Amino acid sequence: MTEPHSSKQVGVISDTHGLMRPEALAALRGSDLIIHAGDIGSPAVLEALGRIAPTHAVRGNNDRDAWGMKLPLIDVVSAGGSDLYLVHDIADIDVDPAAAGFAAVIYGHSHKPLIEWRDGVLFLNPGSAGPRRFKLPIAVARLRVHAGGIEPELVTLEV
Repeated sequence: MTEPHSSKQVGVISDTHGLMRPEALAALRGSDLIIHAGDIGSPAVLEALGRIAPTHAVRGNNDRDAWGMKLPLIDVVSAGGSDLYLVHDIADIDVDPAAAGFAAVIYGHSHKPLIEWRDGVLFLNPGSAGPRRFKLPIAVARLRVHAGGIEPELVTLEV
């Protein structure tokens, strides 16, 4: 008999481009785990997130410095009994997430916040928490991951 998995609060951020907003840090406080979906811009961003909770990050197309090149392009993180597939650009997915048993695909790149369910898999883009682009909102996301599934929430930041 396996032990039940506990509920986990997962903070999700992307496209900071070197700007770690205090509003984003405040929105992610209380997370058990933080995921950065790429275009980080500076190791200082990951250090700030790491002071809140263990942080996993994938490399974005703009993370070309030596520290950024050490980050994986794709990663899989387990939280609350679910496997989460991380990639910066959704075009770079190299598996069928539903067939592979992933509970969620977390990505960034477009700066457009999105929660969408496809074949029982959550596709989540938290939007951009970095410099404003066009008229898109500044946002992060939170996930409550538990044995019963995933509850996503987009959080628009007042900046």
